Amino acid sequence: MQHWTILPILLPLLVASAMLLPPLSSRLNWLRTASVSTLFVMTILAATQVATVIDEGSQMYVLGGWTPPFGIALVADKMSALLVLLTSFLGLACMVYACAGHDKGGEYFHPLFLFQIMGINGAFLTGDLFNLFVFFEVLLIASYALLVHAGGKNKTQAAVHYVVINLLGSSLFLFGLGILYGTLGTLNIADMAVKIGQLPHNETIIAKIGALLLLIVFGLKSAMLPLQFWLPKTYSSASAPVAALFAIMTKVGIYSIFRVFTVIFGDNAGELANFASGWLWPLALLTISIGSLGVLASPTLKLLSANLVVVSAGTLLVAAALHSELATAGAMYYIIHSTLVTAGLFLLADIVAKQRGQAEDRLVHSRALAQPRLIGFGFAIIALTFIGMPPFSGFIGKVMILNAAETMTTRLWIWPVLLMSSLIALIAFSRATARLFWKAPNSKNTALESAHSFEVTAIILLILGAPLLVIFGGPITDYVIQAAADLHNMNVSVHPLLPEVSL
Repeated sequence: MQHWTILPILLPLLVASAMLLPPLSSRLNWLRTASVSTLFVMTILAATQVATVIDEGSQMYVLGGWTPPFGIALVADKMSALLVLLTSFLGLACMVYACAGHDKGGEYFHPLFLFQIMGINGAFLTGDLFNLFVFFEVLLIASYALLVHAGGKNKTQAAVHYVVINLLGSSLFLFGLGILYGTLGTLNIADMAVKIGQLPHNETIIAKIGALLLLIVFGLKSAMLPLQFWLPKTYSSASAPVAALFAIMTKVGIYSIFRVFTVIFGDNAGELANFASGWLWPLALLTISIGSLGVLASPTLKLLSANLVVVSAGTLLVAAALHSELATAGAMYYIIHSTLVTAGLFLLADIVAKQRGQAEDRLVHSRALAQPRLIGFGFAIIALTFIGMPPFSGFIGKVMILNAAETMTTRLWIWPVLLMSSLIALIAFSRATARLFWKAPNSKNTALESAHSFEVTAIILLILGAPLLVIFGGPITDYVIQAAADLHNMNVSVHPLLPEVSL
């Protein structure tokens, strides 16, 4: 059991490496079987890890026997274990969709996909900031290649912008880490959380500069205004399974903000306690606003999906700015909901584009879909869930975040923006429904190929998350509330992870 913490990183690494060698590298059916099997096993292992942290508490895996804060440590607590499970399940659904033929557009799709899963899981599990940077680079390098999968001018152009902006972010990340290491003498998250409160007054400004650089980097990864401009074009240009997997990418940035600015720069950080909230407030609200305008102005279903990712990122940043256990719990619930829903919408948009001929996924009047009832039902579930219509999961997540606004001032700022974003999403989805279904010809177009069974299965797996999050809402909300309490409680989130440090 002690080695299970590293398996979500080690398993995709080993399988992806084997895929680069013969005989696997030249046999597509073998690659598909290996990828789906690996992700299925990872989902089972991740679910088991969640059960383990519920029963036994946070699990730490120390590589090489070097105890923290000197060695490399992986930490599976309630929050990271939940996100690893979400990533594994999302990867499984996207891979099933890709096996319908979307993996034929270029070489090395399967190993790159697993390398990206490895990087995302590593970012969630790492216990120090340097290895967070390492895993960021692993997932980004894989995403660079996956973005141009199947080629095309739009993909190449979007990839150039994406690579350049992320290389800049990586440089800032290293600068920030260097400043913090020079100030605190450690990059272990738990050790930093202890030492930051003991920092002399004359060194706090230096540490603050390093922390602000990290906030910029995490804001870039999470599509926080004004660093969100790269996301809509990048996500809408990617192939469907890649775009759907990218739905978890912004959550890595959001997770990093919660982990760093709650554990390290949280209530026990002395002069730097919760200083990031003042920066997050306006940026989070403006991110929701600009994302909502993008949703309203989106000419295609894929761009609509990409701008919804920006809106969800802004909503999660509001929860981070509130800096309370209830807000963090609401954010965890909302992360599950928004990731599954937006990923499902990306896949559904791809099917719509293939069944509408030259109109593709543009929101214009065109020929009827080959499967209007099936696609329309899935689209309706996704729309109602994202809007936050009760009793769907979007309603529960937003209510938890809204209830976390305890003072009248915060309510006056948060409630109108969040409710207005839901109204704008309702308008945008209504317009899309009218263009795609209501005003289309009555008879379906039988000349077009229906969706592959793998494609339908993948979308159903993702859409099922909406009702299941409600049906099992009680246990899930209990879990995220406990996970948030552990994250905000320094005695739980830090002290057990530093056995060699005198506290």
